[in-house]
Amino acid sequence: MTTDRLRYELASATLDNGLSVVVSPDPGAPGVAVNLWVEVGSADEVAGRTGFAHLFEHLMFQGSAQVASGEHMATIEAVGGTVNATTSSDRTNYFETVPRGALDLALWLEADRFASLAITPENFEAQRQVVKEEKRQRYDNQPYGDLLELLTAQHFAPEHPYGHLTIGSMADLDDASLGEVAGFFDAWYRPSNVRLVLCGPVTPQEGFELAERQFGSLPHRERPARAAMPGDGLLPPRSTVVRRDVPHSLAYLSWALPPAAHPDQPALSLALSVLADGSSSRLHRALVRRGDLAHEVHGAALTNRSSASIATILGRPADAAGTDRLAEAILAELADFVADGPTDEELSRAAAQYERDWLWELATVGGRADAINESWLMFGSPDHVNTHLAEVLAVTPDDVRAAAARWLIPDSAHQLHYLAEDAR
Repeated sequence: MTTDRLRYELASATLDNGLSVVVSPDPGAPGVAVNLWVEVGSADEVAGRTGFAHLFEHLMFQGSAQVASGEHMATIEAVGGTVNATTSSDRTNYFETVPRGALDLALWLEADRFASLAITPENFEAQRQVVKEEKRQRYDNQPYGDLLELLTAQHFAPEHPYGHLTIGSMADLDDASLGEVAGFFDAWYRPSNVRLVLCGPVTPQEGFELAERQFGSLPHRERPARAAMPGDGLLPPRSTVVRRDVPHSLAYLSWALPPAAHPDQPALSLALSVLADGSSSRLHRALVRRGDLAHEVHGAALTNRSSASIATILGRPADAAGTDRLAEAILAELADFVADGPTDEELSRAAAQYERDWLWELATVGGRADAINESWLMFGSPDHVNTHLAEVLAVTPDDVRAAAARWLIPDSAHQLHYLAEDAR
């Protein structure tokens, strides 16, 4: 597939109250995706009041003026749709995919909760307990559940906007008042701070008219101002050792990368793929298949909109190797990569994998609507969804080598040695 064929129609409009709308028609799709991004995430929370953004991911399903608690999700599922929500450092996302005939219903449900969310003492307390239970299940009582928290603490000072997890502090939630929670909703859940994407068998005119019909009565209020991102708060590279009751030890190396929209990001994505994506990757071949130093090696990037992103390489050492030897071996391979860059064959494989994954994400209207909203927020334009793949496929081996030399310097690695309790 050539990238010039990967072009989705995108029509945009802004309602009088400031709500931004993009419609991407797909006449042959079996359903319509409704995707709302509220431009607020954990990075917008203030010290001592963390976890509010994620709390609303739950509260938004607890009822509104014309919808009982739990009925939003039940109604969408009853018409054959799917519905969910997610929170990140930079946004909160509410989304559903419904049959074409239920589009007006889905938009009505969304508009009702934006207009009249039931922020009651009972709902607040119930969802505060739900979040605390989620924290226990996903972080406190899960093997390796504190990895992300430890990684974040290595890179960001606690007071930095990206210095705490999206789920927030349970102590902060315990101390929060109903008024503070309601104030958070009032400050951020304004039409001027919401992006709506409709993707599927709907024309732009239909989509704009439906958005106006359901959301147009919400009052106009000025777009909230995000606090300026501090110029400091990034921590220097360091090595941390922890012991936990886990099945295996891990060596976790990480680097500070530029923000998501930086022009080096496509090359860095391919660099991580060449190094640690799959059994054909350089580190797998060198350390797992030939070196017997690791059982597995993986790479990933955690991208942030407004401050440093993070690249990670995680390895599980072979029984006789240990995390120190494995970390040294990873850094030695990385030094060669920084010096020489990828081969043409390695880069072709990484680019093909990236293209496959990107096209897979765009194959459904739900995935495409989310990618459009991400392009809109992270890059300032929804049309970036149409140009992103071409940017990645245009990356050369020299581009990858130069980006790795700037950002993946071995001496700049943070090291986290996550040891099983019986490891020597």
